[in-house]
Amino acid sequence: MNATHDPQLRSWLGPANAPLCDFPIQNLPFASFRRAGSREAFRGGVALGDAVLDLAAVSALGVLEGLAAQAAAACTQASLNAFMAMGHAASAALREALSAALRAGSAHEARLRTALVAQDAVEYRVAADVGDYTDFYASIHHATAIGRLFRPDNPLLPNFKWLPIGYHGRASSIRVSGFDFPRPVGQVLLAGEKAPQLTPTRRLDYELEVGVFIGRGNALGSSVPLAEAEQHVFGLCLLNDWSARDIQSWEYQPLGPFLGKNFATSVSPWVITLEALAPFRRPWARPPEEPQPLAYLAGAATQLTGAIDIQLEVWLDTARMRARGAPAQRLSHAGFRDAWWTVSQMVTHHTVNGCNLQPGDLLGSGTQSGPLPAQAGSLIELSAGGTQPLTLASGETRTFLEDGDRVTLRGWCEREGCARIGFGEATGTVLPAAKA
Repeated sequence: MNATHDPQLRSWLGPANAPLCDFPIQNLPFASFRRAGSREAFRGGVALGDAVLDLAAVSALGVLEGLAAQAAAACTQASLNAFMAMGHAASAALREALSAALRAGSAHEARLRTALVAQDAVEYRVAADVGDYTDFYASIHHATAIGRLFRPDNPLLPNFKWLPIGYHGRASSIRVSGFDFPRPVGQVLLAGEKAPQLTPTRRLDYELEVGVFIGRGNALGSSVPLAEAEQHVFGLCLLNDWSARDIQSWEYQPLGPFLGKNFATSVSPWVITLEALAPFRRPWARPPEEPQPLAYLAGAATQLTGAIDIQLEVWLDTARMRARGAPAQRLSHAGFRDAWWTVSQMVTHHTVNGCNLQPGDLLGSGTQSGPLPAQAGSLIELSAGGTQPLTLASGETRTFLEDGDRVTLRGWCEREGCARIGFGEATGTVLPAAKA
């Protein structure tokens, strides 16, 4: 906690001071952007209210000094990998300098106003060039709900409570919010059939997740101790790991997810730094009757502040709803603080065998679900495996996603005595399957 978290801070940009603004001066998240429809180079930006602060323009103005100026210069590139690689000291220096320059009464107001671009006039790319993507399975409530569908008497596999389970996903199909994708095609074994068929998925689903961007990497053959793990994390975003459940169920044994998961992953454009999330840290602990983590996954700092209290929502609007001008409908509301494994534990376990993480690598938390049925982070849970259709306000029903459905993920943090900060949105729309 430092001066950038002061809830009394106000910006000279009025919209940043609105009560429910995702991007007040206490947030200052990073993205890669350019003006929509232009041929401009993508470059780093910081969200403030309803605007983007162009960090390339800020760097050219010369209003920053020292490490903050060096960090801003790294943000003039199309991706933020180089900036992420500079580590916490650099991102903290830039946040501190921008916080001072953007607050009410700053002598830099007139010059920095020239570096603002309206958010509704820009387009984004994924904040980093993602070299590798790993998706975890960190929610015990999700794992239990899914397990009950297939193993009612023994829903959790024995390893779940002992280690952060994950698989290596496909980095090439990660896209920024707003990406619309065709319904995937794959092999599906229909009920009662002996042979599979190649067909568009009938059980397309979303997954409500938190994404973790790696900052400073580690050398191949080295591991990251738990006490140092967060020094290797740049920040968090929203992540939707779209899933074709019928393709997945036919192919996933014995080697895990493949075509049922690699066709699209959506992320929000804005990456919230761990520093900005400091006011929303919470104690993390296992119930005493549960297996306690092995020594390399246990530590005092993790117990004191390992959990992060992020509120997460899923909203759906169908093609019919949009045609009628009807609002989107919220399907679920979950919390990241319910995760069985922390961000630091995922990073440490990922590297314990000597695996080298690199700046810009992306980790997914796995679907985040709460203990109540309405807190499920996927349709396969909400519809009990497709057996209990959801009735929407429009009168439509859903067990899984239909063509034209648009899913929006939202996230925010709030706590009494602290400024509310948000993650923005991660959206995606399902298009009809591509014709062969």
